[in-house]
Amino acid sequence: MSAVCDIAAVKDFLLTLQDRICAALEQADGKAVFVEDAWTRRPEDSPTGLEGEGRTRVITGGTIEKGGVNFSHVIGKALPASATQSRPELAGRSFQAMGVSLVIHPDNPYVPTSHANVRFFVAEKEGEEPVWWFGGGFDLTPYYGFEEDVIHWHQVCKNLCEPFGSDVYPRYKQWCDEYFFLKHRGESRGVGGLFFDDLNRWDGDVDFERSFAFMQAVGLGYIDGIVPIIERRKDLSWGEREKKFQCYRRGRYVEFNLVFDRGTIFGLQTGGRTESILMSMPPVVHWDYDWHPEPGSAEDKLYTDFLPHRDWV
Repeated sequence: MSAVCDIAAVKDFLLTLQDRICAALEQADGKAVFVEDAWTRRPEDSPTGLEGEGRTRVITGGTIEKGGVNFSHVIGKALPASATQSRPELAGRSFQAMGVSLVIHPDNPYVPTSHANVRFFVAEKEGEEPVWWFGGGFDLTPYYGFEEDVIHWHQVCKNLCEPFGSDVYPRYKQWCDEYFFLKHRGESRGVGGLFFDDLNRWDGDVDFERSFAFMQAVGLGYIDGIVPIIERRKDLSWGEREKKFQCYRRGRYVEFNLVFDRGTIFGLQTGGRTESILMSMPPVVHWDYDWHPEPGSAEDKLYTDFLPHRDWV
């Protein structure tokens, strides 16, 4: 058990994780490759004095219509309101934040959109112990539901959680269900997965090693979850109807990210790199006024059979 955080070890893991995820997705895509945009940010370049570095990697034009896998490490003078809203005692502290964040928007509507994020924060103040925590998770947003895929996705979630305690999967699955919910629509964004935040304790004690190990398991678990689904669905035939529905449902993704998503709000409030923050947006989206699927159709089954919260494993 350790309460002392190892920032260098976390950064090394995140850089390696980005490499491993990109390699796995390129192999599953089979056509396109990632292009890297390495960047640095100086304090004078940001209205909030934010500085840092990152690697934005984008893939387009293959099985994945548009996808991005980002690593960033930023340092700021004060945490923004989005980070201190639930923890006002951290207001005024300087901070470091690093993480890997990704969103994969497929071309084929039968392949689901997927999202993953693992992150690490350290809030510091002279004369006081640093406060650190991990957060992250991954979730699945299908357009056409396949029970086999969703069960597999949640089985991966459950399996990676089990070494950390039998209560971990149900707790973080529920948190994911509640977090990725569009309150103004009264519907889920997708079929869930895992979500956790403010993690620095196990069994009541501050424990860096166990918290870090769980974050690593979640980051690597995304690969185990998504690759078999992409390979299973990427060659299914689709037409204009399926593409139109995919573009309509992508609108829900945009609504959630701009209105509710903590990572997007944090990045914009801290004066982060806008191109990297909004990399998660899909390339083509439709908003059709008051549209409803035909009852009993494959599109309708997404709403009736998949979006409502349920136990998948």
